[in-house]
Amino acid sequence: MTVEVFAPAKINLTLHVIGRRTDGYHLLDSLVVFARDVGDVIHVEAADRLELTVEGPFRKGVPTDETNLVVRAARHLQSLRAVQAGARLRLEKTLPHGAGIGGGSADAAAALKALALLWKVPPPTPAETLNLGADVPACMAGPAPMRMRGIGERLDPVPPLPPLWLVLVNPGRHVSTPRVFSLLGSIRGADALSMDEMRMGWDFEAFHAWLSGQGNDLTACATEEVAEIGHVLEALRSSPGCRKADMSGSGSTCWGLFKSAAAAHRAAETLAHDYPQWWVRMTAIN
Repeated sequence: MTVEVFAPAKINLTLHVIGRRTDGYHLLDSLVVFARDVGDVIHVEAADRLELTVEGPFRKGVPTDETNLVVRAARHLQSLRAVQAGARLRLEKTLPHGAGIGGGSADAAAALKALALLWKVPPPTPAETLNLGADVPACMAGPAPMRMRGIGERLDPVPPLPPLWLVLVNPGRHVSTPRVFSLLGSIRGADALSMDEMRMGWDFEAFHAWLSGQGNDLTACATEEVAEIGHVLEALRSSPGCRKADMSGSGSTCWGLFKSAAAAHRAAETLAHDYPQWWVRMTAIN
């Protein structure tokens, strides 16, 4: 038996940092969406012990030992459900890593879902995966859009979104998440605001008007660290049909919002041609 599970890219359309706990963890408020057809793929099959292999264009530098979040997630599920069996896991890595689109977390969530099917055990709840990382619960609960709060443990459904198309662009530069958060206070100041409430029945224009009033509190910090993020955002905002552009997570992947698939497709083609060193993908969101 072989089980295959898609691990879609996770995109933060908003990201507000609204506080910090005494243990140092930052409190977030974010609208999270998932790419319909851009992501990694996990394959699992029965084996005597846990094994991980990685292939694909972004396999370089991805560990296959216990430091990989996929392996840690598998060990976690074994412990949670008292599983004695092993598994052979194969990861097709097509998402850039350390890119702010939840690649490692999406892979871990996909592995948990696949292994639960293989081992015939209940998959862990999102709350049972928080110790694996702040984005893992959301990736477990996806791919429906959701509001993520706290340190990733508060997940709530949001009103249905209108059809949206995104162009994702990564300049090929890694951003240190701890460094970005360390810069937050000095760059943004103390104006911590929660995400504005969402309403039912929005069409594209109403959603765009709401989204235009939001933002990512980490964009300025990440751009301070990696100037290429600013170049990516400028290129996206200059693309015909792009209605808004911002960064996802702590970077360095950025997104541009488009009203039509045709406009998004043209923009992605142009950006990929003009900046061949960048990773560029077009997607709809689920």
